[in-house]
Amino acid sequence: MAISTKRNQNLMNLVKKVHGIVENTDLEKHRLSQDHFGVLLGNSKEVDIKEFEIEGIHGEWISVNRAHMKKYIILYCHGGGYSTGSSIYARTLTTKFAMSTSMDVLCFDYRLAPENPYPAATEDAMKIWNYLMLLGYGARDIIMAGDSAGGNLALSLVLKLKQENRLLPRGLVLMSPWTDLTASGKSHVTRADIDPVLSPAYLDDMTNNYAKGEDLTDPFISPLFGDYAGFPPTYIQVGDNEMLLNDSTMLHKRMVKENVSVKMDIFKGMWHVFQMSPFKTAYEAMDKNAEFIYDICR
Repeated sequence: MAISTKRNQNLMNLVKKVHGIVENTDLEKHRLSQDHFGVLLGNSKEVDIKEFEIEGIHGEWISVNRAHMKKYIILYCHGGGYSTGSSIYARTLTTKFAMSTSMDVLCFDYRLAPENPYPAATEDAMKIWNYLMLLGYGARDIIMAGDSAGGNLALSLVLKLKQENRLLPRGLVLMSPWTDLTASGKSHVTRADIDPVLSPAYLDDMTNNYAKGEDLTDPFISPLFGDYAGFPPTYIQVGDNEMLLNDSTMLHKRMVKENVSVKMDIFKGMWHVFQMSPFKTAYEAMDKNAEFIYDICR
């Protein structure tokens, strides 16, 4: 999982530059540039993208245009700190998921903060879940997946389903999940200078946008503090150069304690949601995601 230090440093510098182009203090411009990025890196001749709208929520189905498995689907929650991101931006990941698993992927545009703070995103995720139930999918036919804030949302939705005594999905795949809005992990300090994507100021802004005035230890806001007894199998991927490293390691520890079948890979020299990047380690990580999904669908 390692690449040479010099090459890795060059990659991180490149990621920082690209991220700097996308990032903008004007949220609307930030959202637009992310969509351009998604179109640029997320389009593939191997997949078909079909838009849908349900109860005012826009989204898209991503399917490989060859014979493929229809029984199981991946419900994908995009990242972006709950303030940015979209199903278009997430194509850098959803198309890879569709191609590596040969499963249909559904990604949806939940309402964003600060216009729509907590609990808007979780409410929208629940609407999409209920929509899938109406389409005839069973809970066990669905694998939840998400990156960053989308990992937070995937966890929050499953915790909410559990609270309501409903059936839970077959499994979860989380890439660099943002699980702790209280920022209690040491990596929020120790990785602040080397993380090419996140910064303490950015995370503070996103936290304020999404959950200002809320109790940040609420498990539906910071899933790290959730009750995981009876949770489905979970696979976590995280880079060891990212501020959210401990958001993953502490979640892993908690799940192990609650007897969840959980697996975590820490990718050396990697940054926040490195799987978006078009290079070898990213494709290897997506293959590992697919392996985990195949294992739990046996």
